[in-house]
Amino acid sequence: MLIYPAIDLYGGKAVRLYKGDYAQMTVYSEDPAAVAEDFVRAGAERIHAVDLEGAKDGSTPAFETVLEIKKRSGAFVEIGGGIRDDAAAEKYLDAGIDRVILGTAAVRDPDFLERMVGKYAERIAVGIDVKDGCVAVSGWTEVTEHRLGDLAAAMQDVGVRTIICTDISRDGAMRGTNREMYKALSRDLGIDIVASGGVSSIDDVKALADLGIHGAIIGKAYYTGAIDLAEAVRAGAEGEQK
Repeated sequence: MLIYPAIDLYGGKAVRLYKGDYAQMTVYSEDPAAVAEDFVRAGAERIHAVDLEGAKDGSTPAFETVLEIKKRSGAFVEIGGGIRDDAAAEKYLDAGIDRVILGTAAVRDPDFLERMVGKYAERIAVGIDVKDGCVAVSGWTEVTEHRLGDLAAAMQDVGVRTIICTDISRDGAMRGTNREMYKALSRDLGIDIVASGGVSSIDDVKALADLGIHGAIIGKAYYTGAIDLAEAVRAGAEGEQK
């Protein structure tokens, strides 16, 4: 299982939200690219970046910061947040970012999603954020009537190869990850599932790896020291070998 340490970006800084609440934001670093370099030194090969400003308003204010993360880390970098049209997706991909994550746009504009997947294939992932079984959009500020399983199956049908699923109630809360949700997704779908939200211990990492999940995103647990990233990378690799 691949480990994706996360960098949430706001105002050019690395931050974390508590349960997706912009009013409960903690700044962890003034230099996100330095954080990315630390990830690589710990053995991580992939980095998950989120533009929290873009997620709310549909723009790309973190663009230059993301490029600096890519340049200085040399890692595989994926970015989500605010990518809602062709221009935004192409801006990142043409600049050398490895993968873009469509969230709100994938839910609200199926034609856009299908067009992007047709053009960029595996360089397009879909982020599905879940609250009480329903899909949330616009930086988690709006909960829709879409059910997780139905939407995920529809994404697979149009050719999406990677889904990043976040349980908002667990994100940043250090309560453990929603193992049953990921187990069901892995069972029902034939594409790569990346678990996000609540991965707060090595036991969580090992449990997800045992489920055969493709990847796990580690955020707050890294920044607070609850998870040693190097140990998590090893645990993920060992899970793949079982």
